Amino acid sequence: MTKRYTMKILLDFAAAHLLRNYEGVCNRLHGHNWKVEVLVTATKLDDVGMGMDFKVIKDATRELIGKLDHRNLNDIPPFDKINPTAENISEYLYSELSKVLNRDGIKVSAVTLWETDRASVTYTED
Repeated sequence: MTKRYTMKILLDFAAAHLLRNYEGVCNRLHGHNWKVEVLVTATKLDDVGMGMDFKVIKDATRELIGKLDHRNLNDIPPFDKINPTAENISEYLYSELSKVLNRDGIKVSAVTLWETDRASVTYTED
């Protein structure tokens, strides 16, 4: 049986967006206080007994969401071309964090993006 350790961090940022080609009020510019949950799975521990230090996960996530914070997401690549839906944003965060955090035995396993306290989307890959 393979051991798995899952570390989870929660951070937030504020940003505005609008949904193109959407019939409803979300086609107008509006903002959210987004919450970002990042899950990182490790199959082994380092010499200290950690899968991945929470600080490493938080720092990488802070750097990434810092590019989105207090911005109009529609102005930032790739959302200048694709709709900044919660689904697309969560996939973007997963992809970018995977480039930085994934290594032998350690993998970003999921990113959950909360648009409100009652609505979120989780992106993951097999």
